[in-house]
Amino acid sequence: MKTALKTLALAAVVGLAGITGAAAAALKVGVAAEPYPPFTAPDAAGKWEGWEVDFMNAVCAEAKLECVLTPVAWDGIIPALTSGKIDMIMSSMSITAERQKTIDFSDKYYNTPTGVIGPKGVAFDATPESLAGKTIGVQVATIHQAYANHYFGATSTLKEYQTQDEANNDLAAGRLDAVQADSIALSDFLKTDQGKDCCELKGLVKDDPAILGAGVGVGMRKGETELKDKLNAAIKAIRASGAYDTITKKYFDFDVYGD
Repeated sequence: MKTALKTLALAAVVGLAGITGAAAAALKVGVAAEPYPPFTAPDAAGKWEGWEVDFMNAVCAEAKLECVLTPVAWDGIIPALTSGKIDMIMSSMSITAERQKTIDFSDKYYNTPTGVIGPKGVAFDATPESLAGKTIGVQVATIHQAYANHYFGATSTLKEYQTQDEANNDLAAGRLDAVQADSIALSDFLKTDQGKDCCELKGLVKDDPAILGAGVGVGMRKGETELKDKLNAAIKAIRASGAYDTITKKYFDFDVYGD
């Protein structure tokens, strides 16, 4: 009897360990806690949605990974990854040499140009000469902040914001002359009632892959080769199957994958 009880107890412990292990297998996928439509944003009920959320679900399903979307403040998202608070970043993070010193990336999963918007009826473009003397809003800890510092910082005033929404709102309120950001994110703002009334696209900046990166990838801790291989295979598979295009057509009328 004692032997039987011990066996049952051991089985219960093993079973509990199995359940705990299964729960621990869920991967926390970090996204910026600040809304970044049309890629990621919470709806009225607080449920996150957007192109990148759909992409995450498709990739994780293809790779047979259990993924849990985990909002993290953008300026702390890389430390959250390296410290183990999250396991991946899928938050429109561009693949740059500077970031690759700290983390690793999957293959590119989208790549769109950088744009500048400004008030309607005010003539200027996205060149350093045309933006000289103007105040430009950029989001902190982004490739756009780095680009604006490098190309516009000597002749323009740069104002940094924690979120893209804050920069857009200040532009609409007349407290900025221009905003630089991803062209798709800016296009989404220009489609809103606020954006339609105030602003327009002034142009695309000259590309600089050394600063703007080689497209957007999934951020991972260094050395996680198995995870990287699974993600790269999944990205390739959903591209080949047409699932990627199906997701994209829900949000855009053009291909966001890029060259």
